[in-house]
Amino acid sequence: MMKDLPLSKVYQLIEPGPVVLLTTAQKGRANVMTMSWHMMIEFEPPLVACVVSSADHSFAALRATKECVIAIPALHLAPKVVEVGNCSGRDLEKFERVGLTPVPAERVAPPLVAECFANLECKVVNTRLVKTYNLFVLEVLKAWTDPAQKNPKTIHHQGYGRFVVDGEMIKLKSKMR
Repeated sequence: MMKDLPLSKVYQLIEPGPVVLLTTAQKGRANVMTMSWHMMIEFEPPLVACVVSSADHSFAALRATKECVIAIPALHLAPKVVEVGNCSGRDLEKFERVGLTPVPAERVAPPLVAECFANLECKVVNTRLVKTYNLFVLEVLKAWTDPAQKNPKTIHHQGYGRFVVDGEMIKLKSKMR
């Protein structure tokens, strides 16, 4: 079961640049894609910039509906994450094929991904760089975490099927909260 996550904590989830899943929904049909081109650009409200190729099936839905979910998978989902990235939602129902569970979101039409340790409900707030760079700016409206998934390890794409897994966590003095 997911629980509320304070929006001020979103940057801790996505700043390191893990591979994520992006869900969209258009005309009653949900889709999911793998994405590794994203970054935090503001803390409060949390703003995330992401690149979605115009060749991706999700691009048209994101552009038309202006909403999505960024779902953050842990290491155990790596094979499914890669499988999602290696097929197109134009041709099949990816949730069903890969064995992921769509869960209704609270603030947007695209679903959360039940198996992921965190889900961020987002709306597009800026499209000025879409035409040039396929870059969307998203505002996180609601954030969810799964408390049953303790200390999840994320994967980080290095290209050509290579991934790095989160390593040891260290804590150092910081003026940030």
